[in-house]
Amino acid sequence: MAFEQFRAGIAMLLDEIAANPSNAHELQEALREKLGEMQALGLPLPADLVGLEAYLEESLDEPEALAADEEDVEGEGAGPDA
Repeated sequence: MAFEQFRAGIAMLLDEIAANPSNAHELQEALREKLGEMQALGLPLPADLVGLEAYLEESLDEPEALAADEEDVEGEGAGPDA
């Protein structure tokens, strides 16, 4: 029964991520906690959810890296030739 409760909770998290992408970091952390709880109880971790958490980790870090790259490019064009 615990597994079904986790599945329902994770489904709600996924719905919330889809409906509210601006809270993705917070929801990613909640997903990570759910997966940790499942692991602590000895429940199997669904590979697709583990992959989703890894994807969220990677994609949520990307915008920050892209913003930093854009600032570097803008700074380079501000020389005497610009």
